[in-house]
Amino acid sequence: MTLNIFFIGDIVGTPGLDLAATLIPNYVKKYSVDLLIVNGENTTEGKGIAEEHAKKLFELGAHVITTGNHVWDRWDSRKVLGSDRRILRPLNYPRENGGNGYYVAEVPGKGKAGVLNLQGRVFMQPIDDPFRTADWAVAKIHEETPVLFVDFHADATAEKMAMGWHLDGKVTAMIGTHTHTPTADGRILPRGTAFQTDVGMTGPYDSVLGMKKDLAIKRLVTSTPHKYEVASHDVRLCAVYVQADTETGRALKMESVIFPSFG
Repeated sequence: MTLNIFFIGDIVGTPGLDLAATLIPNYVKKYSVDLLIVNGENTTEGKGIAEEHAKKLFELGAHVITTGNHVWDRWDSRKVLGSDRRILRPLNYPRENGGNGYYVAEVPGKGKAGVLNLQGRVFMQPIDDPFRTADWAVAKIHEETPVLFVDFHADATAEKMAMGWHLDGKVTAMIGTHTHTPTADGRILPRGTAFQTDVGMTGPYDSVLGMKKDLAIKRLVTSTPHKYEVASHDVRLCAVYVQADTETGRALKMESVIFPSFG
């Protein structure tokens, strides 16, 4: 039996959420999606996720919402993380932080599927080791299901690649998020794990990673903070489709999705 997973990369602000709302029904139908996962850490004004936007994503059909470091930028995100086990934060943050790092979903007629959220440490916060955390979580989730999707929220390409090879054959898919730029290396690794260094963002590409260009340039030129404001033009959806074998957990198919495409 097979299980179809569709993962939507970092939704940035209202532009990204509006496009996702328009396109999700089409992709759910096209790929006969059984499990819809959305990274929502930038959904609310580009930083964090408010309760209303988490609710909106669930209404659109999301089964699990993953996040990353920016989920902490809004204080009310902490309340959101504690309100629903399907809203994840990276598991390898210190345990004193609220929220959950993984979730095992019941998929009608297909059994169970796990979703694990991790965060890298290179150029990011010095939190707990994501590799050892991954080993613990994979063993725990495999007690319930061999199907396991990993959102690895990390900055460094090398760290994401290393995690992909580390988890090859242990998880169904390991897809990177955080850098908001889709990479062209999507593939199934030798032992059956679907991998892509970064899925890319769902948001405005006439920007600097979703931020208005002039403000981003000022931040770099002056080396001082400027208010983050979400851009609004050239909005695209970036996602990954993975088909899993429910018996082995191996990825059978993988497809990177960008709409509208570049070029």
